[in-house]
Amino acid sequence: MQDVKKIEIIIDTFHIQDVLNILDQIKVSGYTVIKDTSGKGDRGISCSDYLDCDFTGSYIMTVCTNEKQLNTLIELIKPLLKKVGGICLFSDAKWVIH
Repeated sequence: MQDVKKIEIIIDTFHIQDVLNILDQIKVSGYTVIKDTSGKGDRGISCSDYLDCDFTGSYIMTVCTNEKQLNTLIELIKPLLKKVGGICLFSDAKWVIH
């Protein structure tokens, strides 16, 4: 197993490509994108078809394999989140290498 930082990003669907460009720039090895997530945050309800919502979100999950990669991701994504909203979480995880 390898120690990694699990990254979870929820962001407006219109800004998925911006996040993926950041991940590619810092050479994250892969990611999973789940479109049309819904929920409620400090900017209100986020959904694709609930209560006349016009905002859809996407969930992006990936891992950073070292602290430098994580710190660079935080540095690059923070201005985007400040501008368009969303959330970025990270936690310690173990990656099962196969």
